Amino acid sequence: MRRAQATSVSAVLVAAATAFAALPAQAAEGSLPQVHAKVETPAVFDDEEGGNASADDPAIWRNDADPNRSLVIATAKEGGIRVYDLDAREVQSIPAQPAPGHDDAPGRINNVDIVGNYAVVSDRGFDALRIYSIDANRAGAPLEEVTDPANAPLIFSADQAEVNDETTAYGLAAWQDPESGRIFAAASEAGRTTHALLELKPDAEGKVGYTKVRTLDLPAEFTLPNGATWSPCEEPGELPQSEGMVADPVAGVLYIGQEDVGFWRVNADFTGEPELVDAVRDFGAPATWDPATEECTYGEDPGFGGDVLTADVEGLTLWNEPKGQGYLLVSSQGDNTFAVYGRSDNKYRGGFALAPGSVIDGSEDCDGAAVLNAPLGERYPNGLAVIHDGYDDPQVEGREGSNYKFVDLAELKAAVGLR
Repeated sequence: MRRAQATSVSAVLVAAATAFAALPAQAAEGSLPQVHAKVETPAVFDDEEGGNASADDPAIWRNDADPNRSLVIATAKEGGIRVYDLDAREVQSIPAQPAPGHDDAPGRINNVDIVGNYAVVSDRGFDALRIYSIDANRAGAPLEEVTDPANAPLIFSADQAEVNDETTAYGLAAWQDPESGRIFAAASEAGRTTHALLELKPDAEGKVGYTKVRTLDLPAEFTLPNGATWSPCEEPGELPQSEGMVADPVAGVLYIGQEDVGFWRVNADFTGEPELVDAVRDFGAPATWDPATEECTYGEDPGFGGDVLTADVEGLTLWNEPKGQGYLLVSSQGDNTFAVYGRSDNKYRGGFALAPGSVIDGSEDCDGAAVLNAPLGERYPNGLAVIHDGYDDPQVEGREGSNYKFVDLAELKAAVGLR
Protein backbone atom coordinates (compact mmCIF):
# COMPACT_ATOMS: atom_id res chain seq x y z
CA MET A 1 0.00 0.00 0.00
CA ARG A 2 1.43 3.36 -1.02
CA ARG A 3 1.62 5.98 1.69
CA ALA A 4 2.03 9.71 1.19
CA GLN A 5 4.80 11.37 3.14
CA ALA A 6 3.83 14.04 5.67
CA THR A 7 6.86 16.28 5.19
CA SER A 8 7.00 19.91 6.29
CA VAL A 9 3.22 20.17 5.93
CA SER A 10 2.89 18.54 9.35
CA ALA A 11 4.99 21.26 10.93
CA VAL A 12 2.67 23.88 9.50
CA LEU A 13 -0.30 22.09 11.06
CA VAL A 14 1.14 22.29 14.55
CA ALA A 15 0.78 26.07 14.40
CA ALA A 16 -2.33 26.20 12.26
CA ALA A 17 -4.56 23.56 13.82
CA THR A 18 -5.29 25.70 16.89
CA ALA A 19 -6.13 28.74 14.75
CA PHE A 20 -8.79 27.37 12.42
CA ALA A 21 -11.61 28.86 14.40
CA ALA A 22 -11.90 32.54 15.05
CA LEU A 23 -15.15 32.44 13.19
CA PRO A 24 -18.58 34.09 13.14
CA ALA A 25 -21.00 32.78 15.74
CA GLN A 26 -23.45 31.50 13.15
CA ALA A 27 -21.03 28.69 12.27
CA ALA A 28 -20.75 27.45 15.85
CA GLU A 29 -24.41 27.96 16.74
CA GLY A 30 -25.83 26.16 13.71
CA SER A 31 -28.00 29.17 12.80
CA LEU A 32 -27.12 29.28 9.14
CA PRO A 33 -29.53 31.02 6.77
CA GLN A 34 -31.61 28.97 4.37
CA VAL A 35 -31.91 29.31 0.61
CA HIS A 36 -34.28 27.52 -1.76
CA ALA A 37 -34.07 26.10 -5.25
CA LYS A 38 -36.07 27.59 -8.11
CA VAL A 39 -36.14 24.37 -10.15
CA GLU A 40 -34.68 20.88 -10.00
CA THR A 41 -33.66 18.29 -12.57
CA PRO A 42 -35.40 14.93 -12.96
CA ALA A 43 -34.05 12.35 -10.54
CA VAL A 44 -31.65 9.63 -11.63
CA PHE A 45 -31.73 6.32 -9.83
CA ASP A 46 -29.07 4.02 -8.42
CA ASP A 47 -30.49 0.69 -9.51
CA GLU A 48 -30.68 -1.52 -12.58
CA GLU A 49 -34.02 -0.13 -13.70
CA GLY A 50 -32.62 3.39 -13.78
CA GLY A 51 -29.31 2.40 -15.39
CA ASN A 52 -27.43 2.40 -12.06
CA ALA A 53 -27.12 6.16 -12.31
CA SER A 54 -26.18 8.46 -9.45
CA ALA A 55 -25.87 12.25 -9.73
CA ASP A 56 -22.57 13.62 -8.50
CA ASP A 57 -21.04 16.78 -9.95
CA PRO A 58 -22.32 19.71 -12.10
CA ALA A 59 -20.72 22.43 -14.22
CA ILE A 60 -22.26 25.47 -15.93
CA TRP A 61 -21.51 26.46 -19.53
CA ARG A 62 -22.46 29.98 -20.56
CA ASN A 63 -23.58 30.42 -24.14
CA ASP A 64 -22.06 33.84 -24.84
CA ALA A 65 -24.01 34.17 -28.10
CA ASP A 66 -27.34 33.47 -26.41
CA PRO A 67 -27.18 33.24 -22.59
CA ASN A 68 -30.76 31.95 -22.48
CA ARG A 69 -29.45 28.77 -24.13
CA SER A 70 -26.73 28.14 -21.59
CA LEU A 71 -26.35 24.58 -20.29
CA VAL A 72 -25.70 22.64 -17.10
CA ILE A 73 -23.52 19.58 -17.68
CA ALA A 74 -23.58 16.99 -14.91
CA THR A 75 -22.27 13.53 -14.16
CA ALA A 76 -24.34 10.46 -13.32
CA LYS A 77 -21.48 8.01 -12.58
CA GLU A 78 -22.38 4.68 -14.25
CA GLY A 79 -25.29 6.51 -15.86
CA GLY A 80 -22.83 8.66 -17.81
CA ILE A 81 -23.46 12.37 -18.46
CA ARG A 82 -26.64 14.45 -18.37
CA VAL A 83 -27.08 17.85 -20.04
CA TYR A 84 -29.81 20.23 -18.87
CA ASP A 85 -31.19 23.57 -20.04
CA LEU A 86 -31.80 26.47 -17.64
CA ASP A 87 -35.27 25.12 -16.88
CA ALA A 88 -33.55 21.95 -15.57
CA ARG A 89 -34.96 19.89 -18.42
CA GLU A 90 -32.78 17.12 -19.81
CA VAL A 91 -31.61 17.81 -23.36
CA GLN A 92 -28.98 15.07 -23.75
CA SER A 93 -27.93 11.83 -22.06
CA ILE A 94 -24.56 10.23 -22.85
CA PRO A 95 -24.10 6.67 -21.55
CA ALA A 96 -20.91 5.52 -19.85
CA GLN A 97 -18.92 3.12 -22.02
CA PRO A 98 -18.14 -0.39 -20.75
CA ALA A 99 -14.58 -0.82 -19.53
CA PRO A 100 -12.31 -2.80 -21.91
CA GLY A 101 -13.02 -6.53 -21.61
CA HIS A 102 -15.68 -5.91 -18.96
CA ASP A 103 -19.07 -5.42 -20.54
CA ASP A 104 -20.67 -5.79 -17.11
CA ALA A 105 -18.41 -3.08 -15.61
CA PRO A 106 -19.26 0.21 -17.30
CA GLY A 107 -17.24 3.37 -17.08
CA ARG A 108 -18.03 5.69 -14.21
CA ILE A 109 -18.20 9.38 -15.02
CA ASN A 110 -17.37 11.01 -11.72
CA ASN A 111 -16.57 14.72 -12.03
CA VAL A 112 -16.88 17.43 -14.67
CA ASP A 113 -15.45 20.89 -15.31
CA ILE A 114 -15.76 23.45 -18.09
CA VAL A 115 -12.86 25.19 -19.81
CA GLY A 116 -13.85 27.35 -22.77
CA ASN A 117 -16.10 25.29 -25.04
CA TYR A 118 -14.87 21.99 -23.65
CA ALA A 119 -16.42 19.80 -20.96
CA VAL A 120 -13.77 17.66 -19.29
CA VAL A 121 -14.80 14.62 -17.22
CA SER A 122 -13.03 11.98 -15.16
CA ASP A 123 -13.90 8.38 -16.09
CA ARG A 124 -13.12 6.06 -13.17
CA GLY A 125 -13.83 2.94 -15.23
CA PHE A 126 -11.05 3.87 -17.66
CA ASP A 127 -8.70 5.83 -15.36
CA ALA A 128 -8.78 8.56 -17.98
CA LEU A 129 -10.19 11.91 -18.98
CA ARG A 130 -12.88 12.35 -21.57
CA ILE A 131 -13.21 15.64 -23.41
CA TYR A 132 -16.37 16.90 -25.12
CA SER A 133 -16.86 19.93 -27.34
CA ILE A 134 -19.93 22.04 -26.53
CA ASP A 135 -22.12 23.54 -29.25
CA ALA A 136 -25.66 24.64 -28.38
CA ASN A 137 -26.53 24.62 -32.09
CA ARG A 138 -26.31 20.82 -32.20
CA ALA A 139 -29.97 20.31 -31.33
CA GLY A 140 -30.46 17.47 -28.86
CA ALA A 141 -26.74 16.71 -28.77
CA PRO A 142 -24.76 19.79 -27.71
CA LEU A 143 -21.93 17.60 -26.38
CA GLU A 144 -19.73 15.64 -28.77
CA GLU A 145 -16.75 13.63 -27.60
CA VAL A 146 -13.45 14.81 -29.05
CA THR A 147 -11.03 12.77 -26.91
CA ASP A 148 -8.05 11.60 -28.94
CA PRO A 149 -7.88 7.87 -28.06
CA ALA A 150 -4.24 7.66 -29.15
CA ASN A 151 -3.28 10.37 -26.66
CA ALA A 152 -5.47 9.65 -23.65
CA PRO A 153 -3.24 7.51 -21.42
CA LEU A 154 -4.09 5.91 -18.09
CA ILE A 155 -3.59 8.50 -15.38
CA PHE A 156 -2.74 6.50 -12.25
CA SER A 157 -2.72 2.85 -13.37
CA ALA A 158 -0.08 0.83 -15.18
CA ASP A 159 -2.54 -1.45 -16.97
CA GLN A 160 -6.18 -2.53 -17.12
CA ALA A 161 -5.70 -4.92 -14.20
CA GLU A 162 -4.84 -1.96 -11.99
CA VAL A 163 -7.77 0.00 -13.43
CA ASN A 164 -10.05 -2.83 -12.32
CA ASP A 165 -8.85 -2.25 -8.73
CA GLU A 166 -10.62 1.13 -8.95
CA THR A 167 -7.84 3.35 -7.56
CA THR A 168 -8.41 5.51 -10.60
CA ALA A 169 -9.16 9.10 -11.69
CA TYR A 170 -11.76 10.54 -9.33
CA GLY A 171 -11.98 14.29 -8.61
CA LEU A 172 -11.31 16.84 -11.34
CA ALA A 173 -10.66 20.52 -12.03
CA ALA A 174 -9.83 22.10 -15.40
CA TRP A 175 -8.63 25.60 -16.32
CA GLN A 176 -6.81 27.70 -18.90
CA ASP A 177 -3.67 29.58 -17.94
CA PRO A 178 -4.42 33.26 -18.69
CA GLU A 179 -0.84 34.05 -19.73
CA SER A 180 0.17 31.09 -21.89
CA GLY A 181 -3.29 29.97 -23.04
CA ARG A 182 -2.36 26.37 -22.17
CA ILE A 183 -5.17 24.16 -20.83
CA PHE A 184 -4.67 22.05 -17.72
CA ALA A 185 -6.62 19.58 -15.60
CA ALA A 186 -5.95 18.16 -12.17
CA ALA A 187 -7.24 14.71 -11.25
CA SER A 188 -7.24 12.98 -7.88
CA GLU A 189 -6.84 9.24 -7.33
CA ALA A 190 -9.67 7.38 -5.61
CA GLY A 191 -8.69 5.96 -2.23
CA ARG A 192 -5.24 7.58 -2.34
CA THR A 193 -3.67 10.97 -1.70
CA THR A 194 -2.06 11.37 -5.13
CA HIS A 195 -3.05 14.07 -7.63
CA ALA A 196 -1.95 14.38 -11.25
CA LEU A 197 -1.44 17.59 -13.20
CA LEU A 198 -2.35 17.04 -16.85
CA GLU A 199 -2.00 19.28 -19.89
CA LEU A 200 -4.75 19.09 -22.52
CA LYS A 201 -3.55 19.37 -26.10
CA PRO A 202 -6.03 20.06 -28.93
CA ASP A 203 -4.83 19.08 -32.40
CA ALA A 204 -5.55 20.52 -35.85
CA GLU A 205 -8.36 17.99 -36.45
CA GLY A 206 -10.28 19.07 -33.36
CA LYS A 207 -9.29 16.10 -31.20
CA VAL A 208 -7.94 16.61 -27.68
CA GLY A 209 -5.38 14.46 -25.91
CA TYR A 210 -3.42 15.02 -22.72
CA THR A 211 -0.07 14.36 -21.10
CA LYS A 212 0.93 14.09 -17.45
CA VAL A 213 3.07 16.98 -16.21
CA ARG A 214 3.73 15.94 -12.60
CA THR A 215 2.07 14.57 -9.47
CA LEU A 216 1.49 15.85 -5.96
CA ASP A 217 0.75 13.90 -2.78
CA LEU A 218 -1.17 15.33 0.14
CA PRO A 219 -0.33 13.96 3.60
CA ALA A 220 -1.94 10.83 4.95
CA GLU A 221 -0.82 11.46 8.53
CA PHE A 222 -0.34 14.59 10.59
CA THR A 223 1.59 15.79 13.62
CA LEU A 224 -0.85 17.44 16.04
CA PRO A 225 -0.08 20.39 18.36
CA ASN A 226 0.23 17.94 21.28
CA GLY A 227 2.94 16.01 19.42
CA ALA A 228 0.75 13.01 18.62
CA THR A 229 0.58 11.55 15.13
CA TRP A 230 -2.89 11.29 13.62
CA SER A 231 -4.38 9.75 10.50
CA PRO A 232 -8.04 9.98 9.50
CA CYS A 233 -10.02 6.79 9.96
CA GLU A 234 -10.55 5.07 6.61
CA GLU A 235 -11.68 1.71 5.31
CA PRO A 236 -8.85 -0.86 5.36
CA GLY A 237 -6.41 -0.29 2.51
CA GLU A 238 -7.57 3.25 1.78
CA LEU A 239 -5.94 6.62 2.39
CA PRO A 240 -7.68 10.00 2.90
CA GLN A 241 -8.77 10.81 -0.64
CA SER A 242 -9.79 14.05 -2.35
CA GLU A 243 -12.63 14.73 -4.75
CA GLY A 244 -13.81 18.34 -4.80
CA MET A 245 -11.34 20.63 -6.57
CA VAL A 246 -11.43 24.02 -8.24
CA ALA A 247 -8.78 26.21 -9.84
CA ASP A 248 -8.29 29.96 -9.60
CA PRO A 249 -6.20 30.46 -12.74
CA VAL A 250 -5.76 34.20 -12.17
CA ALA A 251 -4.16 33.59 -8.78
CA GLY A 252 -2.41 30.46 -10.02
CA VAL A 253 -3.77 28.24 -7.26
CA LEU A 254 -5.81 25.05 -6.95
CA TYR A 255 -8.11 24.28 -4.03
CA ILE A 256 -8.43 20.61 -3.06
CA GLY A 257 -10.99 19.14 -0.68
CA GLN A 258 -9.42 16.21 1.18
CA GLU A 259 -12.63 14.65 2.42
CA ASP A 260 -11.74 13.67 6.01
CA VAL A 261 -9.11 16.36 6.56
CA GLY A 262 -10.18 19.78 5.21
CA PHE A 263 -9.37 21.81 2.15
CA TRP A 264 -5.99 22.81 0.79
CA ARG A 265 -4.52 25.60 -1.30
CA VAL A 266 -1.73 24.48 -3.64
CA ASN A 267 0.11 26.09 -6.52
CA ALA A 268 -1.66 25.26 -9.76
CA ASP A 269 1.62 24.03 -11.25
CA PHE A 270 2.00 21.55 -8.34
CA THR A 271 5.19 23.17 -7.05
CA GLY A 272 5.82 24.23 -3.46
CA GLU A 273 4.16 23.07 -0.26
CA PRO A 274 0.38 22.64 0.14
CA GLU A 275 -1.34 24.85 2.73
CA LEU A 276 -4.27 23.53 4.78
CA VAL A 277 -6.77 26.41 4.74
CA ASP A 278 -9.41 24.95 7.05
CA ALA A 279 -9.78 21.60 8.77
CA VAL A 280 -12.87 19.52 9.49
CA ARG A 281 -14.32 19.59 12.98
CA ASP A 282 -13.02 16.14 13.97
CA PHE A 283 -9.49 16.75 12.66
CA GLY A 284 -7.18 14.97 15.11
CA ALA A 285 -9.93 12.93 16.78
CA PRO A 286 -8.80 9.31 17.35
CA ALA A 287 -10.92 6.69 15.62
CA THR A 288 -10.75 3.05 14.59
CA TRP A 289 -12.51 1.15 11.82
CA ASP A 290 -15.18 -1.25 13.05
CA PRO A 291 -15.56 -4.10 10.51
CA ALA A 292 -18.84 -5.18 12.06
CA THR A 293 -20.58 -1.85 11.46
CA GLU A 294 -18.29 -0.76 8.60
CA GLU A 295 -18.02 2.61 10.30
CA CYS A 296 -15.46 4.47 12.39
CA THR A 297 -15.69 4.46 16.18
CA TYR A 298 -14.43 7.74 17.64
CA GLY A 299 -12.64 8.47 20.88
CA GLU A 300 -12.39 11.77 22.76
CA ASP A 301 -11.88 14.74 20.44
CA PRO A 302 -8.79 16.77 21.46
CA GLY A 303 -10.25 19.90 19.87
CA PHE A 304 -7.75 20.57 17.09
CA GLY A 305 -10.32 20.82 14.29
CA GLY A 306 -12.09 23.76 12.72
CA ASP A 307 -15.51 25.18 13.52
CA VAL A 308 -17.09 25.19 10.06
CA LEU A 309 -16.69 21.98 8.05
CA THR A 310 -18.09 18.56 8.92
CA ALA A 311 -16.54 15.67 6.99
CA ASP A 312 -16.79 14.90 4.21
CA VAL A 313 -15.45 18.00 2.53
CA GLU A 314 -16.87 17.69 -0.95
CA GLY A 315 -17.75 19.99 -3.86
CA LEU A 316 -15.64 23.13 -4.23
CA THR A 317 -16.53 25.92 -6.62
CA LEU A 318 -15.27 29.46 -7.15
CA TRP A 319 -16.99 32.54 -8.50
CA ASN A 320 -15.62 35.93 -9.45
CA GLU A 321 -16.78 39.34 -8.34
CA PRO A 322 -15.72 42.78 -9.67
CA LYS A 323 -12.20 44.10 -9.02
CA GLY A 324 -10.69 40.65 -8.64
CA GLN A 325 -12.79 39.68 -5.65
CA GLY A 326 -14.95 36.61 -5.29
CA TYR A 327 -15.81 33.63 -3.15
CA LEU A 328 -15.04 29.96 -2.69
CA LEU A 329 -17.97 27.66 -1.92
CA VAL A 330 -17.30 24.41 -0.03
CA SER A 331 -19.79 21.60 0.59
CA SER A 332 -19.80 20.48 4.22
CA GLN A 333 -21.42 17.15 3.47
CA GLY A 334 -21.53 15.80 7.01
CA ASP A 335 -24.05 18.39 8.18
CA ASN A 336 -25.65 19.23 4.80
CA THR A 337 -24.45 22.85 4.80
CA PHE A 338 -22.25 25.04 2.62
CA ALA A 339 -19.41 27.33 3.69
CA VAL A 340 -18.31 30.45 1.84
CA TYR A 341 -14.72 31.75 1.99
CA GLY A 342 -13.16 34.85 0.49
CA ARG A 343 -11.37 34.27 -2.80
CA SER A 344 -8.47 36.60 -2.03
CA ASP A 345 -7.93 35.95 1.69
CA ASN A 346 -9.63 32.54 2.15
CA LYS A 347 -11.35 33.80 5.30
CA TYR A 348 -14.70 32.33 6.26
CA ARG A 349 -17.52 34.71 5.27
CA GLY A 350 -20.61 32.72 6.25
CA GLY A 351 -22.65 29.74 5.20
CA PHE A 352 -26.09 28.47 4.32
CA ALA A 353 -28.24 25.39 3.95
CA LEU A 354 -30.24 24.54 0.84
CA ALA A 355 -33.56 23.87 2.56
CA PRO A 356 -36.83 22.33 1.36
CA GLY A 357 -39.35 24.72 -0.15
CA SER A 358 -43.06 24.29 -0.71
CA VAL A 359 -42.47 22.10 -3.79
CA ILE A 360 -38.75 21.34 -4.15
CA ASP A 361 -36.73 19.62 -1.45
CA GLY A 362 -33.32 20.78 -0.28
CA SER A 363 -29.87 19.21 -0.58
CA GLU A 364 -28.49 16.30 1.41
CA ASP A 365 -25.18 14.45 1.00
CA CYS A 366 -23.97 17.03 -1.51
CA ASP A 367 -21.03 15.85 -3.62
CA GLY A 368 -20.68 18.77 -6.01
CA ALA A 369 -21.71 22.33 -6.81
CA ALA A 370 -21.10 24.93 -9.51
CA VAL A 371 -21.55 28.70 -9.48
CA LEU A 372 -21.47 31.14 -12.38
CA ASN A 373 -21.65 34.84 -11.52
CA ALA A 374 -22.70 36.09 -14.96
CA PRO A 375 -26.05 36.96 -16.56
CA LEU A 376 -27.78 33.86 -17.87
CA GLY A 377 -30.63 35.39 -19.80
CA GLU A 378 -34.10 35.95 -18.44
CA ARG A 379 -34.07 33.08 -15.94
CA TYR A 380 -30.92 33.97 -14.03
CA PRO A 381 -29.91 37.57 -14.77
CA ASN A 382 -27.80 37.63 -11.59
CA GLY A 383 -26.07 34.30 -12.01
CA LEU A 384 -26.74 30.68 -11.07
CA ALA A 385 -25.69 28.10 -8.48
CA VAL A 386 -26.26 24.41 -9.23
CA ILE A 387 -26.11 22.10 -6.22
CA HIS A 388 -26.12 18.31 -6.11
CA ASP A 389 -28.70 16.59 -3.94
CA GLY A 390 -27.64 13.08 -2.99
CA TYR A 391 -31.05 12.18 -1.60
CA ASP A 392 -33.84 13.59 -3.72
CA ASP A 393 -37.35 13.58 -2.26
CA PRO A 394 -39.75 12.01 -2.74
CA GLN A 395 -37.88 8.72 -2.86
CA VAL A 396 -39.32 5.77 -4.75
CA GLU A 397 -39.32 2.47 -2.87
CA GLY A 398 -36.26 0.44 -3.79
CA ARG A 399 -34.75 3.25 -5.87
CA GLU A 400 -32.37 5.82 -4.39
CA GLY A 401 -32.85 9.03 -6.32
CA SER A 402 -30.45 11.96 -6.67
CA ASN A 403 -30.51 15.11 -8.76
CA TYR A 404 -29.46 18.77 -9.09
CA LYS A 405 -31.03 21.95 -7.69
CA PHE A 406 -30.84 25.34 -9.46
CA VAL A 407 -30.53 28.38 -7.15
CA ASP A 408 -30.66 32.07 -8.06
CA LEU A 409 -27.22 33.39 -7.12
CA ALA A 410 -28.68 36.72 -5.97
CA GLU A 411 -30.80 34.91 -3.35
CA LEU A 412 -27.79 32.91 -2.16
CA LYS A 413 -25.61 36.01 -1.81
CA ALA A 414 -28.32 37.96 -0.02
CA ALA A 415 -28.95 35.12 2.45
CA VAL A 416 -25.27 34.84 3.38
CA GLY A 417 -24.81 38.63 3.43
CA LEU A 418 -22.34 38.81 0.55
CA ARG A 419 -22.02 41.93 -1.53
